[in-house]
Amino acid sequence: MIMMPFSSPRFLSSLQKADAASEGTVPAPRWDLSDLYTSSEDPAIEADFLWLEKEAQTFEKRWKGNLAVSSPAALAEALADYEKIEEGLGKIASYAQLLFAAHTTDAQCGRFAQSVRERVTTLSTHLLFFSLELNRLDDEAVQHALQDFALAPWQSYVRDLRVFRPYQLSDDVERVLMETSVSGRGAWVRLFDETMAGMTATIGDQTLPLNDVFNRLTDKDRSKREEAARAISAALVEKQHLLVSITNTLAKDKAISDNLRGYPRPVSSRNRANMVEDSVVDALVGAVDSSFSRLSHRYYGMKAKWLGLETLEHWDRNAPLPDVDDKRISWEEGKAIVHKAYAGFDPEMGQYAELFLKNPWIDAAAVPGKSSGAFAHPVVPSVHPYILMNYQGRSRDVMTLAHEMGHGIHQLLAGKNQGYLRSSTPLTLAETASVFGEMLTFQSLLEAETSPQRKRHLLASKVEDMLNTVVRQIAFYQFEVKLHDERRKAEVPAERIGEIWREVQERSLGPAFHFTPDYNQYWSYIPHFIHVPFYVYAYAFGDCLVNALYGVYQDQPDGFTEKYKTMLAAGGTLRHRELLAPFGLDAGDPAFWNRGLDVISGLIDQLEADPT
Repeated sequence: MIMMPFSSPRFLSSLQKADAASEGTVPAPRWDLSDLYTSSEDPAIEADFLWLEKEAQTFEKRWKGNLAVSSPAALAEALADYEKIEEGLGKIASYAQLLFAAHTTDAQCGRFAQSVRERVTTLSTHLLFFSLELNRLDDEAVQHALQDFALAPWQSYVRDLRVFRPYQLSDDVERVLMETSVSGRGAWVRLFDETMAGMTATIGDQTLPLNDVFNRLTDKDRSKREEAARAISAALVEKQHLLVSITNTLAKDKAISDNLRGYPRPVSSRNRANMVEDSVVDALVGAVDSSFSRLSHRYYGMKAKWLGLETLEHWDRNAPLPDVDDKRISWEEGKAIVHKAYAGFDPEMGQYAELFLKNPWIDAAAVPGKSSGAFAHPVVPSVHPYILMNYQGRSRDVMTLAHEMGHGIHQLLAGKNQGYLRSSTPLTLAETASVFGEMLTFQSLLEAETSPQRKRHLLASKVEDMLNTVVRQIAFYQFEVKLHDERRKAEVPAERIGEIWREVQERSLGPAFHFTPDYNQYWSYIPHFIHVPFYVYAYAFGDCLVNALYGVYQDQPDGFTEKYKTMLAAGGTLRHRELLAPFGLDAGDPAFWNRGLDVISGLIDQLEADPT
């Protein structure tokens, strides 16, 4: 679908329109990116680029080599100018990224996104010196300067920047790494995205987008789930050589970079970016690993009995319970459910949710050629975040909307209060608002449900979502650790990658499962391994954190919402200990993680105690 100039992203296919008309419902929307630019040919893009190029060159001439002799007021001025240029680049880059995500198989969108990446990277070389030079300043001099009134607002930004000081390379090496990223790592990531977006699977005489076939893994009919699973495996096998090559190349690329910078472990760079200590992540992973038996092993043992099976196959993991209707929830109903949950928690949060639901800020239609999965993109504070998802009308899709809504509101509050450079939240804390939003929506649905059978189904669905967020993501993390450790020694063949995948799945999901050999391919479709290595533990971090946080809300509701909104508005200016202190929580305490895991175990206890 190539349209130049690019028409409204809210375009719906005739098939979607016909379906909507026949059902008498409002279809899931496409977003409108015109708050950024009207099209990929918008003259404003070129005008902005020209202005940014001029500003970046001027910035480099004025400040390069002068930071060490600049006053605190001058440094504050430099930081403000730097932020203005970075925000301008972020606006253009965000538009290109969002356009590509909504039309991943459109060759024109792909070329446009790549050209923007290349131009932004080239322009950014004029700015590269700034963070490197700031980090070379003497610690004592920096601490003294930060006490000045002019620089005080920038304390958190400089603090976080200097976390990477020990791993910083020479200016020339950093410049080479930046310039080659577009033809190196960036190119491989783009190849993965385009490959996955264009993949199809064959079921009978039908050739379907891969995302549609994945959706069939939740079908009531077990034979249809098996058929879908085997079709997915066949599609992944067909692309195996390419996907294995991409994975090995990117893992080696990371190993080279880590070695140059001196990171001790493959995960160390991610932990520094997340502003979290290695020991805290190790404690989280250890706590979840030791809880596999009381969580996933126990739950899936019950699920096998509910389904009347001795053992589960991998296509049974997300199977619906046998006594529950497969009711589809319209987009309008889903919107209402999520809005009610947020407004019931806090009227102001409800107003923020309404902004997303009433404006064309969400791309929810499940259409071919669109990026799979879901995300919320913060864009820039001068505009607003955008949300992408693929709404299929399942209860899980409602929870996804609630999840991404949490991200969107978090990004809106942080951007408004902290600006472009200080609003970015570490991944570990970025999942807080999203998972909390899911919990609010779940509790709202549970309280409104009158049918005991439906309540039990909601409870089981919530447990499964939590297991997918905590147990499954930690298993993903353990898979990445083993894969990257082995890649440091040699290229890892497809067979060995499949073995590692199977080992962590068997250990995490437990004896209730039997895994057919074709499941060894399923690691290859997970985008997080490609886009952001070791991202996945942040989901478990966020879920356990939110479980503990929600417990505080239930026990001490007075004043909680204001403290919660203050936490979101802080953006990246505070670390996890500072953010959680007002709630009496500490992620550095080993008992903290078990407190969150106990919540999941308690829900499983309720299911075990229910004889129905």
